[in-house]
Amino acid sequence: MTDPARGLRWYAPLAVLFFGVLPAVMVSLLVLRGNTPSQVGYLLIVGIPLVVVAVLQTIRGVLEKDPVEASRRLNLGMALVAGADVLLLGGNALIRMSVS
Repeated sequence: MTDPARGLRWYAPLAVLFFGVLPAVMVSLLVLRGNTPSQVGYLLIVGIPLVVVAVLQTIRGVLEKDPVEASRRLNLGMALVAGADVLLLGGNALIRMSVS
């Protein structure tokens, strides 16, 4: 029997890395260097924990033996990354548009 979560086990960690960790680091660097309004730093207070929880759920999903539970954890991790992206990148864009 094939594992229905096999594809997710490969692509979910990549999605969390490219769409979660990388944007969070980039927005953090923008705030630290002062290249963006200071209000964007408030978005990091919620965005960074979302990314951390997404990374933890993805790791638990990759290590899970039960395919159904693994699929649920991997989907949750990717959903948290999507929420963090909307918050960090969308919030950054909206704040920049309102300030300038």
